[in-house]
Amino acid sequence: MEISGANVIVTGASSGIGAALAPMLAERGATVGLVARRADRLEAVLAECRARTPESRAWPVDLGDLDAAEELVHQAAREWGRVDVLVNNAGIPARIPVPRLTPADIAHVMDVNFHAPVRMSLALLPDWLARGRGCVVNVSSLGGRVPIPQEAAYCASKFALCGWTEAMAVDLYGTGVEVKLVLPGPIDTEIWDQPGNDPADYQGPFVPAAEAAASIVDAIEGDGFEYYAPPNFPGGGAQHDIVVGKSNDPGAFVAAMAAMRSR
Repeated sequence: MEISGANVIVTGASSGIGAALAPMLAERGATVGLVARRADRLEAVLAECRARTPESRAWPVDLGDLDAAEELVHQAAREWGRVDVLVNNAGIPARIPVPRLTPADIAHVMDVNFHAPVRMSLALLPDWLARGRGCVVNVSSLGGRVPIPQEAAYCASKFALCGWTEAMAVDLYGTGVEVKLVLPGPIDTEIWDQPGNDPADYQGPFVPAAEAAASIVDAIEGDGFEYYAPPNFPGGGAQHDIVVGKSNDPGAFVAAMAAMRSR
């Protein structure tokens, strides 16, 4: 997918990875649609984008409202004529231990982190298939491959997004529609400090949001499927190796994580 000249929707664009990504795309010539709940924060990012691509837009939408999320992409397609790339970057935490989780907690996290990306992708898919061209980038998490203490609801949503993205890529193989999966590690964003969430066990080091955003740019322009953002865990080895190690002996990995949690 050529970024220059493309119309790209970025969710979660008011802060963190999305706010770093949108100006990068505009600098490469993309018209960017910014999506998030906070209109004031979106306007600041939009000003950066419009300095390069004046047709960039901001749409304040709560992705927990699934009908509104779906309508947003239809609106973007009407106003722009087409949407070429959808970056499903928005995500919310649920740092609540399992004994304290409620069904409502889990449903809300699943709606924002999983159901909204699915609904928005399916809304764009008929046009992409008709044109034989389009790209969806689903931003999951290292927590979509390995369990994180106190993050069962979040991990469930991100594991679901990984599975959906892999199967979607299989079903759309050869259609011209590109499907990409991005797995950020511990990125320096607001997700670590949110109301209603317990403090995170992990206290750093963190990776700047711009590094994760650069990995998403690589995913859009590259011909691969899975991208770790960044490839290496801060201060450690490859994030891919962490996932492989967990897969080799899931029981031992779970026990090790539980031991760390009990310290």
